[in-house]
Amino acid sequence: MAPRDVVTCVLRHGTDVLLVRRRDAVDSDRGRWAGVSGSAAGADPEAAARRVIDRTVGLLDAATLVRSADPFTAPAQDRGTARRVHPFLFDCGATDVESSDAVGAHEWVQPPTILERDTVPDLWPTYRAVAPSVDSVGSDTDHGSAYVSLRALEVLRDAAADAATDDRTAAEPDAATGILETAADLRTARPAMGVVRTRIDRVLADADPAPAALRDRAAAACDRAVAVDDEASAAAADRIGDRVLTLSRSGTVLSALRRAAPAAVFVAESRPAREGVGVAETLAADGLDVALCVDAAVAHVVDAERVDTVLVGADTVLADGTVVNKVGTRPAALAAADAGADCYAVCATDKIVPETDIDLESGPPGAVHEDPEGFAVRNPTFETTPPGLITGIVTEDGLLSPDDVAAVAADHAAREAAADAFPEDR
Repeated sequence: MAPRDVVTCVLRHGTDVLLVRRRDAVDSDRGRWAGVSGSAAGADPEAAARRVIDRTVGLLDAATLVRSADPFTAPAQDRGTARRVHPFLFDCGATDVESSDAVGAHEWVQPPTILERDTVPDLWPTYRAVAPSVDSVGSDTDHGSAYVSLRALEVLRDAAADAATDDRTAAEPDAATGILETAADLRTARPAMGVVRTRIDRVLADADPAPAALRDRAAAACDRAVAVDDEASAAAADRIGDRVLTLSRSGTVLSALRRAAPAAVFVAESRPAREGVGVAETLAADGLDVALCVDAAVAHVVDAERVDTVLVGADTVLADGTVVNKVGTRPAALAAADAGADCYAVCATDKIVPETDIDLESGPPGAVHEDPEGFAVRNPTFETTPPGLITGIVTEDGLLSPDDVAAVAADHAAREAAADAFPEDR
């Protein structure tokens, strides 16, 4: 008999995922915890996934597809028919569940909780099929560094959870070896995003080498990262004026703008990926007065539209207060200085690094010109903005002075040294 096609949707909010408990009255897997799942018979799997999310938990409007994975065949269970499982991962901007008759309870939990629950078969492998990886962290050009660093922590947490679950691996003296190799790959995956390294170092510097300890520390680091990013957003919202310009896509900036709801927001499109377009669309959908502009018009817009605040994210802040962010940040800061407007960079303190210099990432030349002849192509992704052009760096600890930045950088240098020594010093 041919296997039944089913979709299983992993809904993620922050670093938590949604588990639903099947009612005792359903036909199969009664009382077990599951992802958001349902039949895909006779339908396009992605369309079926969206239908299932809508009908089962009512979160379709808040769900954005991140990725899918190749289907796999799971053995026959209650109904005696094998299942062809189509895994999907969605980021979810809301957590209020409208449960269907098949759902008896629901919880938002960190994914390793799946390994502790009585779940439907193959739920952990289904999640792992769409979970972030070192490769997805390294190749993500659509999101800011706060988002990317959360994904890096998830990769480390899930690798540790796998190792802790394998009784043979967990008992070995070098049980952490594979996890540490993953951590090393993550620390170098995004050189211009110092927060990725800082947050991985936080896990390694404070944990013993047992896989379970690394898993728990990584899970705690996930919770902390979500919290401090939100606190930095709230602190920035208090400093936003009535007419704001921003660029690129920073989740922390987006959250701050939603909180502050200024009278007007101007968004530079941020070529070549044009991630600013998505920011403009999101803010407009929230009811804000938004105008999208080309990057070259930023100085004109700041002056002509009487912008009083330029608000940008920071992929990294160097020890001397230099801000590393998407190309276009420095011209925006210069325009703010010329117009007498404030220019704030908002980020968690985890983005402060000990260095005063950093390798900057560049995008593919083909994004600018597919076949150049007789000339070179430059497509820098990031640039530096000196501290003299930044009114202040807003973090979860409030507005930081240059001395404050230097002190945080020193703390992170000490943590980095401890992480480099892990686990030899344990």
